[in-house]
Amino acid sequence: MTAPDPLDAARKGFDAHLTRRILAYLRPYTLLAVIAIVVALLMAVLSPLPTLIQKHAIDAFLSPFEQNSSLNAEALYRGLTVMVLLYMGLRVAQFALNYALTLAVGYLGQNVLRDIRADVFSKLQRLHLAYFDQNPVGRLITRVTSDVDAINQFITGGLVSLITSSLLILIYAAVMLWVNWKLALISFTVLPVLFVATNFFRTKLRDAFRTTRLQQASVNSRLNENITGMLTVQLFRREARTALDFDHANRALLGANENSVRWFSLFMPTVAVLGQVAVALVLYFAARQILGADALGAGVAGAVTVGTLFAFVQWTQQLFQPIQDLADVFNTLQAAMASSERIFGVLDTEEEITDKPNAKTLENFQGRVDFEGVWFAYDQTVTAQTPDTDDRWILRGIDLHIQPGESVALVGATGAGKTSVTALVSRFYDVQRGAVKVDGINVRDLAQHDLRKHVGVVLQDVFLFAGTIESNLTLNNPDIPHERVVEACRYVGVHDYILSLPEGYRTEVRERGATLSTGQKQLLAFARALIQNPDILLVLDEATANVDTETELRIQHALQKVMQGRTSIIIAHRLSTIEHCDRIVVMRRGRIVEQGTHRELLEKGGYYARLHRLQYAQAEAAD
Repeated sequence: MTAPDPLDAARKGFDAHLTRRILAYLRPYTLLAVIAIVVALLMAVLSPLPTLIQKHAIDAFLSPFEQNSSLNAEALYRGLTVMVLLYMGLRVAQFALNYALTLAVGYLGQNVLRDIRADVFSKLQRLHLAYFDQNPVGRLITRVTSDVDAINQFITGGLVSLITSSLLILIYAAVMLWVNWKLALISFTVLPVLFVATNFFRTKLRDAFRTTRLQQASVNSRLNENITGMLTVQLFRREARTALDFDHANRALLGANENSVRWFSLFMPTVAVLGQVAVALVLYFAARQILGADALGAGVAGAVTVGTLFAFVQWTQQLFQPIQDLADVFNTLQAAMASSERIFGVLDTEEEITDKPNAKTLENFQGRVDFEGVWFAYDQTVTAQTPDTDDRWILRGIDLHIQPGESVALVGATGAGKTSVTALVSRFYDVQRGAVKVDGINVRDLAQHDLRKHVGVVLQDVFLFAGTIESNLTLNNPDIPHERVVEACRYVGVHDYILSLPEGYRTEVRERGATLSTGQKQLLAFARALIQNPDILLVLDEATANVDTETELRIQHALQKVMQGRTSIIIAHRLSTIEHCDRIVVMRRGRIVEQGTHRELLEKGGYYARLHRLQYAQAEAAD
């Protein structure tokens, strides 16, 4: 699937399709959304009423008293008291509605935020490994954090404000036209100018927000990369260089944010100034009418009263407040459109490694593995029709048949395709040509979960999660008893070490096992694989390479015991560690060039024998 061009997404602006997809997350909370909209409607209806009460109080109780002091002061005070109480009652009602609206919208937004984040994370869990080869971790973290939060801001702050502000504009306009249509039209004269200004700033702000998101993803990627590779950075004294590279990305983000602030700082004052221009126009024309009414005598039909003037000044300012809020909503909308484009880009990514509708499960598992004419390349653009001479092929016509319970070692130079063979057994990738079969069934036809529960893997680069040692060994599977954990640890010789720790198996492990040595992590990785009790054991990339000789011998002894009765595929660089295997398969440039037992291959005097002599010569030279 071709990834959407981020610049095209930025130019798109409002996208009805993306908006509908965002609003679809409100469906489980329909009742809460309806309550929020009803409360917003009530707030909009009540908003002009306090000013209307003030207008009536001025015209009915204050102006008559100033003009004729002989009027019954007690009656005027009584009427004014009623207006004050009514005014305060409206304000209390507005407070209650505003509290209810904030509470409902906050709850709604946080639940939608959780649902979107969960969907993105679940999608990432299902995507094939090739996707993560092509997308930096920092970029994906931005999707789950900053981009999801932008949509949350749109729902909590933007969506409700969009509804409320639109209603307020309509209600204020209707009330103003009803009270005095001439003054209303005068106050509306600046709206066309505001419309033109909004359209101008919209393009600028949309591009600015998109650039900011792109630069934020770049900063996150560099940050993740440098923290993960801190050992290499410090070992080769690259702190200054990496700091400079990060500073370049950080300054690019600063520039993008400054550009957004620059346009936003121009936009908001423009709206405010236009609002004040409208107020000035109302004051001027209303004052002229009031003076004209005084000159001709009070009570002339259609004359503007002091209360009307006061009310229109208030309403004009209040009319431009929701217009300013709509400007904020527009900025939130632009950020949400940019972020949703990226989020739904992840959610719409094609899951290339999927189960068929009628996926099979392995019944009466035996452990036979067959590679039948397998051609494979990590490059997703390589297809079955790609010429055989293309250098992107990693495996070239592999035919390999491993019997149940057989132990097979794969040897060869780096890049020969050994690791790719093991990755295809677990179906982390699909082959372009040929077939990989387990118990005679193509792995494409098997349910991935069922296939992988039969396969145990020991990697050279051991990944440990933050948590206890036991949780890392069981991978938080509550069905694995503690006794099995202890038994596996005894097998690999790590039990005594774990007991020497302050809290034994409950000792906390920092992220990526930072408190453990490389050898200790390797032993834990072996124990973790054994605890899963796999039917097929894959030992990748010389998993014993980073332990001392004594520990290696202990691991080799435990490994030989656990390999009994299991199909085992071992990748080794030190040939001395795989002499006991039933069969050794020698690979070179993606092809199998030799296979047989250790003794048979030595007697043959071919490629394996040369590798063997070379390794022993290096060992003797080192001694």
